[in-house]
Amino acid sequence: MTWLTDWTTSWASLYANSPSLRTIITFVHLGALIGGGGLAIATDRSVLAPVLEEDDWSRRALLDAVGASHRLVIVAVVLMIASGMLMLAADVDTYLYSRMFWLKMALFAMLLGNGAVLTRAERRALGHDASAWRRLRRAAIASIALWFLTTLAGVALPNIG
Repeated sequence: MTWLTDWTTSWASLYANSPSLRTIITFVHLGALIGGGGLAIATDRSVLAPVLEEDDWSRRALLDAVGASHRLVIVAVVLMIASGMLMLAADVDTYLYSRMFWLKMALFAMLLGNGAVLTRAERRALGHDASAWRRLRRAAIASIALWFLTTLAGVALPNIG
């Protein structure tokens, strides 16, 4: 564990003394959030469109779009995790004892779990499972809420701690 402590101490110093580095890492974190979260929310919204109730062709096109968006959202999530880990390592003592940080992490874990539910429901809907559409819609609603709640917790983190 000494190497980890040494690394985080060195990293914290580099991070604190480099406005360019802080800007880049924060941009990667927020850019991935805006890009990935925005795409996810837009896709979730399309899942909730009522016109899909009767049209199999539209449903298939939607499911293809949902599947394609998942790949981009996953890339964004990986970027958020990597940049978030770097920000955490820059101020471990503050974040480890922050209730807001742990609330954000719990919401993020729920978001990831819901993404898995959404993906399974999408695959089942491709197989014409009628109950999968209900699950897909519930997961889309949860996804929208979790993206916004996770973002709220992230914004509250430096202000409320």
